[in-house]
Order: sequence, then structure tokens, then C-alpha cells
Amino acid sequence: MDNQNQLQKVREPAFPHQPAGIRVVAKIISYIFHPVFVPVMVVWFLAYVHPNLYAGFNPWLKDTAVMGAAFVAFTIFPVVTILLLKGLKFIDSIYLHTQKERVIPFIACMIWYFWISYVWFSFGKTKSAVDMPHEAVQFAMATFTSTIIGLMVNIKMKVSLHTISMGIVVTFITLLAFAQDLNFGVYLSVALLVAGMVCTARLIVSDHTAQEVYGGLVVGVVSMLAAVQFEKWLSS
Repeated sequence: MDNQNQLQKVREPAFPHQPAGIRVVAKIISYIFHPVFVPVMVVWFLAYVHPNLYAGFNPWLKDTAVMGAAFVAFTIFPVVTILLLKGLKFIDSIYLHTQKERVIPFIACMIWYFWISYVWFSFGKTKSAVDMPHEAVQFAMATFTSTIIGLMVNIKMKVSLHTISMGIVVTFITLLAFAQDLNFGVYLSVALLVAGMVCTARLIVSDHTAQEVYGGLVVGVVSMLAAVQFEKWLSS
């Protein structure tokens, strides 16, 4: 029963009755690769691991305009939003167990992700600074697009937010691998491995169905592909 003493359907994991050790590992994976952390990890990879994407940025600009903005938009704002919603009793749990509880967070994240997409797209165009790399702008736009598509899909099913982020990441790294003359084999392999681990973890410890988990991957893939085309259209 919820806070209004209304009956709710009890959902079980797709892979129930797993050993305790497996469930603990699945929980840890779910926390490490949570949707509020994954975008920041990708931006960190672009800023500090990719050899030349931010070559024109000085360290201070990279730390503030790139990593600082990403941490605020992708992590701080969404977490604060969820905590406020819980404190004001708009949601029963910070884990957003029902489709209804996910509506306001989807809309709130839509605003935060639009902000970071607009700031990065406009960066360098209104001030005497280097332009933000197209890849970073496309990634930010993909997160924004995923909230729109995810909100619509949420009407039909409780799509997995974890796997939406994984779908974006795998597609993003794949596109980088095809577009750039760099060896992305290791990075793509890591992205695929992590995506598989996250999907398995959600099937073990969450109440998502297999359709909701794999549906999240599809939403992520479509969002990334749509964002790339939209960013190219805006830049043309």
C-alpha cells in the first residue's frame, strides 16, 4: 500500500531468487552506474581521456565550463529535485517505483538537460572562447531527447532509466569509433561490457521486466541518433 493507503501491484525482479552475493554485486553496479553519474563519467572521458577533443581548452575552462557544468546539470540538479519531491511528499520513494512518480522527475530533468545542451551549443558563439566540441553538444542533446522519449514511453511502461543511459553511452562511443581516426576498440568493449552488466543487474535487483530493461536501451539508442542529426541541422 502507498501513503494514501491505496493498493499497488507488487512487482518482482525478472531474475528472482538469486544468491545474496549476486544481489549485492548487482546493487553495487546499479549504484555506480546510476543515471545521475553516467553522463558525468562520459564527459570526464571526453575531457581527460580523449587525446584531442578539448585541446583548445585551458585546464580552468575544462574544469568549470565542462566538468563543473556537467556535474551540476547531470547530478546535482536531478538529485536535489528528487530529494525535494520526496520531502514535499510528491513521491513516496526516491527510487521512483511507479510510473506516476517518474513524471515530475522526467520533466525536471528535461529542463536541466535542455539548459546544459543550450549552454554548450551556444558556448563560443557569444563570447571570445573556443567552441564546445560537437560531440559533447550531441551527447548533452541526447540526454535531453531521452527525457522526452522516456516520458512518452513511461505512459505505457516503466522503462528503465539505467538502461536508457547505457543505450546513449554505447551508441555515442560507437559513433565516435566510426567518425574518428582513433582506436576506440577498448573503449567500445568497455561500454558494451558495462551496458551488459547494468542490464543484468537491473533484471536481478529491480522490479523491471525484460521489456522495460531492453526498451530503455532502445530509447537511449534512438535518442543519441536523433540528437546527432538535430545538432548537425542546427549547426548547418
